[in-house]
Amino acid sequence: MSQGFWTCLGCRQLVRAPQADSCLCPRCGARMHGRVDSSIMLTWALTITGALLLIPANVLPVMTVIYLGSGDPSTIVGGTLELYHNGLWGIALIVFVASVAVPVMKLVGLVILCLIVQRRLEVSPRQAMRIYRVVNAIGRWSLLDLFMISILVALVDMGAIADVAAGAGSTAFASVVVVTMFAVRAFDPRLVWDVYEEKVAAVQTHADKDSHRENG
Repeated sequence: MSQGFWTCLGCRQLVRAPQADSCLCPRCGARMHGRVDSSIMLTWALTITGALLLIPANVLPVMTVIYLGSGDPSTIVGGTLELYHNGLWGIALIVFVASVAVPVMKLVGLVILCLIVQRRLEVSPRQAMRIYRVVNAIGRWSLLDLFMISILVALVDMGAIADVAAGAGSTAFASVVVVTMFAVRAFDPRLVWDVYEEKVAAVQTHADKDSHRENG
């Protein structure tokens, strides 16, 4: 931005900075800003919302399997343990990673990114960008559990013999996935490089002052 250019967050096109506060990318048509307004505040709000929704997502039942008129609701963790005890440890691992590990990793990664920018932490910008790319990439895998529930609800329809019903926990979990996706979208990764450039400029200024002092 110091050279008079903006970067499109959609297609990474470089555009000469206009006089207005925003413009449209000439290549993909996305709205471009020099920096996203209130990016950190919005990311914090969405991350905290996702963390709060993660509680009912894991406490409330996500699915109830009714077989021959009886059935108990199961939570994400309860269903994972049941799969493991029944010898289906591979499926249990997939469900645990997609439904528990991935959402927690996304939330932790977003918190780290916000702290790096807000607290000016001594972290390499390349490492911060790796965290951002991982958080952005793993989001889609959180939907695996919801796909499994929707497939079971659609396929298992045997009237009075068997039935599968989605619970309130699945709605809360879907909300976590959507909110965290918006949180990643709200975070402006260019802020990480702004922090780095500020530190480089501060070091250079300090070195110049020391040089002038020694010469004087």
